[in-house]
Amino acid sequence: MAAHHLILLLLALIASSSSPAAFAADPNQLQDFCVADTNSNIIVNGFVCKDPNLVTENDFLYRGLNHPGNTANQLGSNVTLVFAQQFPGLNALGVAGARLDFAAGGVNPPHTHPRASELLVVIKGTLYAGFVSSNNKLYTKVLYEGDAFIFPQGLIHFQFNNGKTDAVAWASFGSQNPGRVDIANAVFGAKPPISS
Repeated sequence: MAAHHLILLLLALIASSSSPAAFAADPNQLQDFCVADTNSNIIVNGFVCKDPNLVTENDFLYRGLNHPGNTANQLGSNVTLVFAQQFPGLNALGVAGARLDFAAGGVNPPHTHPRASELLVVIKGTLYAGFVSSNNKLYTKVLYEGDAFIFPQGLIHFQFNNGKTDAVAWASFGSQNPGRVDIANAVFGAKPPISS
């Protein structure tokens, strides 16, 4: 009987050690907040915390999202970032956002966010938006006011104002610094250049 239990125990140990498992998450916060000290010369993964005795309610306020971004450019679009660099109160909270403004025919060209998924909500106008999965399948939708669309982390995606009027959207990210890789710039503007 003891040999039977020993065999079962060994089988359970082998099964549990051979099955791949990954447990990863951002660590729990050790304080209520960590307002970014954007003037610090210390380099860490993110920003160091401002002295809590110097934190005010203004550190948790960002103003200006009611002002349209300038879309008089080659792309006909503008992205107003609301990351920890611009909004120190976001530091270490794992979130960020952006206001996207589009002139009629404006585009936010194909790009990726290597460190976060993106949730896009159309506030005004219409947008044609989509992403390409890792098996090269294109997922697209025409979005109207109040519609939301998700772009999974690291996948190439875009937005295009296919309407005849300006469009505005809000993007939320699951990271204080989602990063951005513009596909055309990465391929054709790499330094040093990608050799052919």
